[in-house]
Amino acid sequence: MQQTDTAPKPVTMPKLNREAMVNFTVMAILLALPLWASSIGEDYYVNLASLITIFAIAGVGLNFAIGQGGMVSFGHAAFFGIGGYTTGIAAFHSFEETLFMAMPFAVSGTNQMLIIWIVAMVLCGIAALAIGAISLRTEGVYFIMITLAFAQMIYYFAISWPTYGGEDGLSIYLRNELPVVDAENALTFFLICFILLLSAIFVSARLSGSRFGAALGTARMNETRLATSGIDPFPIKLTGFVISAMITGLAGALFAELNGFVGPSMLSWHRSGEIMVFVILGGVGRLYGPVIGAALFVLLETYIGEWTQHWQLLLGLALLGVVLFARGGVMGMIAGRARHD
Repeated sequence: MQQTDTAPKPVTMPKLNREAMVNFTVMAILLALPLWASSIGEDYYVNLASLITIFAIAGVGLNFAIGQGGMVSFGHAAFFGIGGYTTGIAAFHSFEETLFMAMPFAVSGTNQMLIIWIVAMVLCGIAALAIGAISLRTEGVYFIMITLAFAQMIYYFAISWPTYGGEDGLSIYLRNELPVVDAENALTFFLICFILLLSAIFVSARLSGSRFGAALGTARMNETRLATSGIDPFPIKLTGFVISAMITGLAGALFAELNGFVGPSMLSWHRSGEIMVFVILGGVGRLYGPVIGAALFVLLETYIGEWTQHWQLLLGLALLGVVLFARGGVMGMIAGRARHD
């Protein structure tokens, strides 16, 4: 009689996704440090974490355009600045109790964050629709230069707008309000920014994994192949560009709230370059890459900048090293290269 082997088979544990573990660790640290700083009364470090979070949101927006759609925009400061000026102008008219415009219908200021966020994102969407409709008819370096040109046009318009400070910018004397919570509190404002960062990452992930995301990814790799399948690449890329701009505009609105000030520097090409640095440092196309990139940028500026005014030299060397030796960015170095790196 043949005996059967009844010995239990060893249980194989599922492999943990190393990138998921890194993502969780990064977000846990970003959340834990401000909580600890607040517990010992160090609001400076809480505000520093808020700045990292806001920059990360801007990076998530640009990362969606570059990583998912292959649209290397050097004009996202335009949307960052539009979001900031929306906050500043709304707060200015609310504080002064004046109208933004009276004809053809009255538009007053507001100190309600939810309304300001929605208006900022809508305005950025409209601006991106107009800019994208023109710039997306080109590609490569021409696309980069056209987006830069549009951003500079908006920058010079802000400088020549004396009603809202012109070159000197516009101060926001009181932080705007959010129902139920005290947005004046540093930790509360950080938690608001943190939740919005998670929301931006969630939206980006859901869109990337959808049929729209698949079409946008195909347009990045081969527009002709997408067109032969019966899908016009232009509206797909334009939609992706608009979504990217709206996320970046939300970050601009939060940045103005944090600083209590909005100025033309938010619209300058330097700001576009900084947002690009967040994405490249963290890893283009990596979902949580902009969080790492923004953190490295802010920490270098804050702590190395205390020792030397040439801290950007170290940033440049780090960026050069990433471009030459780590195409997946810092996230790729830690979690391993992804298929698209």
